[in-house]
Amino acid sequence: MSDLGPIWRWLLLVSVSICAASGLVYELALVSLSTSLNGGGIVETSLIVAGYVAALGLGALLVKPFLNWPAQTFLGVETLLGLIGGCSALVLYFTFATIGQSLWILVIATAAIGILVGAELPLLMTMIQQGRLADAKTTGSLVATLNAADYLGALLGGLAWPFVLLPWLGMMRGAAAAGMINLVAALFVGCVLLRHLLPRTHFFVSVVALLLAIAALATVLVKSDGIVATARAQLYRDPVIYSHQSDYQDIVVTERGKDRRLYLNGGLQYSTRDQHRYTESLVYPSLNPEAESVLIIGGGDGLAARELLRFPSMQITQVELDPEVIEVANTVLRSDNGGAMEDPRVSIIVDDAFTWLRSGGNNGETYDSIIIDLPDPNNDTMARLYSEEFYTLARARLNEQGRMVVQSSSAYTTPDVFWRVGATLKSAGCEQVIPYHVHVPTFGDWGFQLCGPADMELELREDTPPLTFLNDEVLVAAGVFGLDNQPRELEPSTLDHPRVVEDLRKGYRESGD
Repeated sequence: MSDLGPIWRWLLLVSVSICAASGLVYELALVSLSTSLNGGGIVETSLIVAGYVAALGLGALLVKPFLNWPAQTFLGVETLLGLIGGCSALVLYFTFATIGQSLWILVIATAAIGILVGAELPLLMTMIQQGRLADAKTTGSLVATLNAADYLGALLGGLAWPFVLLPWLGMMRGAAAAGMINLVAALFVGCVLLRHLLPRTHFFVSVVALLLAIAALATVLVKSDGIVATARAQLYRDPVIYSHQSDYQDIVVTERGKDRRLYLNGGLQYSTRDQHRYTESLVYPSLNPEAESVLIIGGGDGLAARELLRFPSMQITQVELDPEVIEVANTVLRSDNGGAMEDPRVSIIVDDAFTWLRSGGNNGETYDSIIIDLPDPNNDTMARLYSEEFYTLARARLNEQGRMVVQSSSAYTTPDVFWRVGATLKSAGCEQVIPYHVHVPTFGDWGFQLCGPADMELELREDTPPLTFLNDEVLVAAGVFGLDNQPRELEPSTLDHPRVVEDLRKGYRESGD
């Protein structure tokens, strides 16, 4: 065995790295999917990471009774790990789409994966200490190298998920592909390294189990699109005409008759039935009589740009994070936005808005109006764009007498979000903040906050083109609130304290959503 030892050790280290990489990919897939499905933020991510680390320790304890059969147990663990990890993302998505809640699946999957990964090293070390792969003189050195290979594999998995598996295969197939790699590595270990260490029956059973698991994941890889499509049909009430998982979010477009709807991460962005109510209320109050330059942050569907382009002299700069949303706007949604995103008067910048503002994008150019049209702050990443720091950066790009409007969620269902945005704008230095709200049937009572000079009023400029919903009377009425929703004195939302996230979740809980 001394001649084969170095070769065996090298092959074992490679296999350990592959298995470690796969284990981390499973957890990253769960974190990514949790964010997409549940708006997972710091709390959810911390629970997943902490739960995974705790499960590693639990796995090391639970495997103790099986250390008398390390080779057999190792192959069994790898079979379960590849199968559970490879299918975890698909099961999580299917549960969310059909039942509406997937947190318990997330907890179970995290615990199971952590326990199985935690069992790997004790089993490998037991095989080493029994003299199976090394003599007594090299055991300590090999254990150290084994740990290094494990951590290196985790690094490779951490890089493979965002740069290879997710962009090329998506979440479901990416996790399944990692499971396949995990199982193939385990099959190699079993057939090449452990074949002569196992009784013939145990070897046969282990190989058959691995092959069946590989076949199951191969089926998942081939059928995953159909399975996801079936689950998605349960999630959306109307037929899905477009779906794509971008690097940042799940983009879905549905259509029934004349009603076309855009969803991002399952959240409705607009319906063609009443989008004019939302878009007109967002855009036109933000324009002072002389406004000719507008910065749009978000708004990748192109609806806000469509309205602004009705003014012949208007010049628009649009900062959108996700290039896939722009592509959808220029294709699937083109009839809704009139091709606004391809108009020469619209300059599109693909970047993170916070980073772009902080770096002085466009050489620090200032604007007559800033329109912030972003999804609701359902996680801590999105909350950055609802913070005092972000609004301070944005307000610095306003010309004198310029205005800035922020979509501010439902003024009725999530009132703390609505009034928190206003408080945050005031804290960011707005001379005056005017709250207003309108009824959008698909959204309910929807709110906006307008930041501007002290003499600003809710009014339409004289050269406003004919609108479908908004006029001066409706706009003035939009600034009136009932006795059950009066202004609230709240602390601003900041990077240090993203209070707006809990506000949103509180509103959802209290409304029964």
